[in-house]
Amino acid sequence: MKGFFLHLPVLLQEVMEYLKLAPGDTVLDATLGGGGHAAQCLKKIGSKGKLIAIDRDPEAIENAKESLSEFNSRIVWVNDNFRNVGDILRIAGVDKVNGAIFDLGVSSHQIDEAERGFSFLKDGPLDMRFSNCQDVSACGVVNDFSKDELAEIIREYGEERHASLVAGGIIRARAKKRIETTKELTEVILAAVGRKYRKVRLHPAARTFQALRIYVNDELESAEVGVRETLGFLAARARICVISFHSLEDRIIKNLFRNAAREEKLKIITKKPITPGRDEIRANSRARSAKLRCAERV
Repeated sequence: MKGFFLHLPVLLQEVMEYLKLAPGDTVLDATLGGGGHAAQCLKKIGSKGKLIAIDRDPEAIENAKESLSEFNSRIVWVNDNFRNVGDILRIAGVDKVNGAIFDLGVSSHQIDEAERGFSFLKDGPLDMRFSNCQDVSACGVVNDFSKDELAEIIREYGEERHASLVAGGIIRARAKKRIETTKELTEVILAAVGRKYRKVRLHPAARTFQALRIYVNDELESAEVGVRETLGFLAARARICVISFHSLEDRIIKNLFRNAAREEKLKIITKKPITPGRDEIRANSRARSAKLRCAERV
């Protein structure tokens, strides 16, 4: 562990209001991160409650064990991918949960650590893995995949309209030298499409970095599998809150909820996604793109 880190949980007040937790409840936090949502859940469920805390990042688990040490006896710590939530809950002896939270995407801590390779604004190894136990890194994708494969990943997961130009730039650059750092990749992207973004506030590398991160960590399929599995463990009238940060995630959650509602398994609580207010965005700019959806087990 590299030291204690703080985390501003997104839409915290709204999540807690929608979950409607009570003393003695069992809660699933499938994306523990900095433990901000977990801390509030633990206060709500009291001394007889239980929290199942999952995170793929072992650093997040170790950090939360320190920051949430006063609640340790009430927490089941799990360093795993939340797509395995069914097995995780069964092993923990939990057949029903009274609430569930998914805060999707990359955490502020992961972005801020240059050595994790998530940020195009910080120079570090081109990694982007949530866990170093994963085989595929962004470096491997960038240097070993074909132009067509790269373009498809960048187009599909980054919604980058200039995906072919970015992929072509990568191919040309790596023919001269292997691309091994975030700075090197950012420079390649700027050279390939920087001029296309002159009148756009978004950084030219943002969509490509998002695409690589999503692909490396299999985020979209993991979110779909994890949330769908969790729906089957919700107790009657238990609620699930999912926070997403881009349209691809949000679309998956919206469709999952809608399909379950058609089957009369869920009642959708948020007809439209809840977004942060101005004060929260001012305090935490990374909350700007967050969307919260909530549903209740029928």
